[in-house]
Amino acid sequence: MGLFFCVIGHPIEHSLSPWIHGQFLNMSGKQGIYRTLDVPEKELGQTLQFLKKLEIDGFNITVPHKERIIKYLDELDPLAEQMGAVNTVVHKEGKWFGYNTDGKGYIRSLQSEYPDLFVDQTDKKALIIGAGGAARGIYFALMDSGFKQIDLANRTVERAHQIKSSNISTDVFSLQEAEEQLGIYDLVIQTTKAGMYPNVHEHPLSPMNVKHRAVVSDIVYRPIETTFLAAARASGARIHFGHGMLLYQAAFSFELWTGIPIDPAPLLTPLEQKLKGE
Repeated sequence: MGLFFCVIGHPIEHSLSPWIHGQFLNMSGKQGIYRTLDVPEKELGQTLQFLKKLEIDGFNITVPHKERIIKYLDELDPLAEQMGAVNTVVHKEGKWFGYNTDGKGYIRSLQSEYPDLFVDQTDKKALIIGAGGAARGIYFALMDSGFKQIDLANRTVERAHQIKSSNISTDVFSLQEAEEQLGIYDLVIQTTKAGMYPNVHEHPLSPMNVKHRAVVSDIVYRPIETTFLAAARASGARIHFGHGMLLYQAAFSFELWTGIPIDPAPLLTPLEQKLKGE
């Protein structure tokens, strides 16, 4: 019998995870299946009981269950505990172990396209727009990668204050304040849902003031180039699409389940074409 994986979320019908992990299974030579499970919040507990009986090898967790899953786990990776969210569960010796690969996947995606950002990064300044789970994961991953100045901007500054660490320098701004001083940053990361299909014309702030040749990144991948990224490109920035994070965090999940490291770089273009064809 082959390996059995799935992703749990609600809604889940447009998930690209089955396609991605199907590619990983082919690349690794492993036999297995990966399915989606659409699980409303009230059905999470009974669904997890069912998966435990099946002795599933591992599964991904997405919105809205990333925080709620924690109470059902036997052990939690320190990074996932720090973030307060889990996106990957591994079944080992009858126990469930929770991890979060989002931030690590984002950093690897960024490094693969713009390695210069990670040279003398202690002197570089980053701005994260948003204060949700993705922002939290990217914040701590950037900190672990060596960035010493990581600022936060959010519609409600109180929520952003809940993320900041005492280990590095972090200033918190309103969106308007951040927009006015965008030119000081080497890296700007948009982590909100603004610009996601069908609300494609939304953006959290204008990137018109961005520093020339700064990297502007958006974790939204539907559409592949958001209004925010298009405006940043027009303003002289280098841009980073969101589908890379999706691929690399999935690769880290697959490695946790199987012990097999995967290089997802060859899938970047096919995934981009797949997204553009939707």
